[in-house]
Amino acid sequence: MSTALQPVHNLVPGANLEAYVQTVSSIPILSVEEERELADRLYYHEDLEAARQLVMSHLRFVVHIARSYSGYGLAQSDLVQEGNVGLMKAVKRFNPEMGVRLVSFAVHWIRAEIHEFILRNWRIVKVATTKAQRKLFFNLRSAKKKLAWLSHDEVSAVAEDLGVATREVREMESRLYGQDLGFDGAQDEDDDTAYAPVHYLEDKRYDPATQLESADWTDSSVSQLQQGLEQLDERSRDILYQRWLAEEKATLHELAAKYQVSAERIRQLEKNAMNKLKKNLAIDDAA
Repeated sequence: MSTALQPVHNLVPGANLEAYVQTVSSIPILSVEEERELADRLYYHEDLEAARQLVMSHLRFVVHIARSYSGYGLAQSDLVQEGNVGLMKAVKRFNPEMGVRLVSFAVHWIRAEIHEFILRNWRIVKVATTKAQRKLFFNLRSAKKKLAWLSHDEVSAVAEDLGVATREVREMESRLYGQDLGFDGAQDEDDDTAYAPVHYLEDKRYDPATQLESADWTDSSVSQLQQGLEQLDERSRDILYQRWLAEEKATLHELAAKYQVSAERIRQLEKNAMNKLKKNLAIDDAA
């Protein structure tokens, strides 16, 4: 069997989806024998014409699958196009010795490409990154029969069916209902009252006033710390420095050997010194 060439403009989903659907629906379906012959030619002889005929005869099946994902707000033509990519990958990997029809083998590849496209484009921020999250995302979308939030019993049922924790179901449900927010806000919003991320996510790290304020705070903190340490006895000051400020921190046992006391005694001295230092700093702040 030979599948006749179709007009190129009718085999591009984005150009005219209705004409595309009519065109692929008119392509004859392969019989078991015809499919096996083409699959053998491709698998054993790398016959590209056989690959073309296998793809063409299954394009209608991609349209059928793509229509089941119409509730995601994405263009149907894009879903079909991505599904076609999955079909071509399946044809390339199809082994006629597996004993199954190509349509049964290809469904996984078609859905995988469509899923990936949805997850890339449904939200600015990915709603699912791990394999488990992806499974939960699509199963939860399919399980929801209404726009209202799931009840406690419904959450428990979904979690049991999918083998996940109820917390994960609630978290994914919130992602499904989440909306993308424009960084700059709407064009007609009042600049003085607009509640957009641009107003509260401003990066002030490199603002001169912010840098000066940070430098002054750091200098003041270092100065207060030095003054607080100077009010401690020499041993307590050294213990705090070795335990907290030195580049290579000393252990309790190392300081115990240095001062010829127990490690527990060093821990007590450290605690007492820290309390005195906090008290000294608090007095300086109050002053």
